[in-house]
Amino acid sequence: RLYTKYHIMKITNLRLYQVPPRWLFLAIDTDDGITGWGEPVIEGRSKTVAAAVNELSDYLIGKDPGQINAIWQTLYRGGFYRGGPILMSAIAGIDQALWDIKGKAV
Repeated sequence: RLYTKYHIMKITNLRLYQVPPRWLFLAIDTDDGITGWGEPVIEGRSKTVAAAVNELSDYLIGKDPGQINAIWQTLYRGGFYRGGPILMSAIAGIDQALWDIKGKAV
């Protein structure tokens, strides 16, 4: 868990940046002012992966970004259908951003 003595960090916002011709970057913001960055993209399908990240964002808001493995398991196993390149790219970008937050917090 990422926390101070009396406070557990929480995810407050996800921002996506589409960079032509084919890149997508994700910023995950926390209530402690730390932003983590990830790259959830499949070449040529950045809009589709962005839609997948947006679908997952409701679950992420308010979560402790230090619970990386628990978040990954829920995102991967929580839906009726699992896997596929779009979902896995979205999860990978989120995972990268969460590890970036953890690295900046410690």
